[in-house]
Amino acid sequence: MASSTHRRPEHRPFPIERRFVTGALKAGRAMSPVHGLLSVDVSTARARLVDGGSLTGFLVGAVARAAARHPEVHAYRGFRRNLIVPDRVDVAVIVEVDGHDGRFPLAHVVHDADERTIEDISSEIRAVKSNPKASPSGRLLNTISRLAARLPGAIRGFYWAAARSTSLRKMTGTVSVTSVGMFAGGSGFGIGPPTIMSLTVLIGGASMRPVVAGDEVTIREMLDVTVTVDHNVVDGAPVARFVADLRAQIESAAVLDSAPRPARR
Repeated sequence: MASSTHRRPEHRPFPIERRFVTGALKAGRAMSPVHGLLSVDVSTARARLVDGGSLTGFLVGAVARAAARHPEVHAYRGFRRNLIVPDRVDVAVIVEVDGHDGRFPLAHVVHDADERTIEDISSEIRAVKSNPKASPSGRLLNTISRLAARLPGAIRGFYWAAARSTSLRKMTGTVSVTSVGMFAGGSGFGIGPPTIMSLTVLIGGASMRPVVAGDEVTIREMLDVTVTVDHNVVDGAPVARFVADLRAQIESAAVLDSAPRPARR
C-alpha cells in the first residue's frame, strides 16, 4: 500500500464573493422557515419547450405567475414593523459564473417575471451565464465587492437594509428560484438555508417515474421541488393555495400560452 505521508491540505484565501453568501445566510437567521416538498409532472412542459425556452425559464415564469396571484407568500417586514406586500414579482435566479476566486453563485434578478414570456426569461438567464456583466449584480460585484468586503459590517448592513427596503428589494428580488438538481442527475429534494427571501423555490432532481392517471399507470417525468416560506409573515393556508396554483401552472404548462403584458413603470 502506497504511503500518503506526502499529502498536505491546501490553504486558500476565503473568496471575497462568498462573503456575500455568508452575509445573506446570516440575515436569514431571523426567518422562521417552513418547507414543503412536492413532485410535479413536467412531461408536458418538456414536450412544449421549443423556440428558445428553457426549463429554468419555464419554472421561473410559473413561480412568478403563482406568486403574483398569491402575493402574501413573498411579503416581508418593513422598517416600521409593517408588512409590505409586493405589487410585482422580481425573481432572483442563482447563476453559477466565474468570479475573482473561482466559480461563484450570482443572484441575477429577473424583473417583472410574472409578465414576461418564457422565451424572454430564458434568453436573459442564458445571457448572464455567458457574460456575468450582463447582470446588474455581476457589474456591482465586479466594481465594489472587494471594497465592501473590507469595510467592517458593510455586507451585514446591506442585507439588513435589503430585507426591509422596497428600493433595495429591486436589487435583491422578492422571490428566489435556485436549482441543485442539474448538478447531480436523477431525483432528489434539496433544503436550502433561509436568506432574506420570504419565498424560495428550490428545484431538485428529475426522473422518469410511474404515475397513476385515472385507471392507468403511465411513465412521466417528475421533478422534485422544495418550497420554503417565512412563517413570520405567512400562514399555511395561503401557502397551500400558492402551491396548488404552482403545481397547476407547471403540470398544465399553461404559462407557455401566456402573452406578455406591458411592463410596469
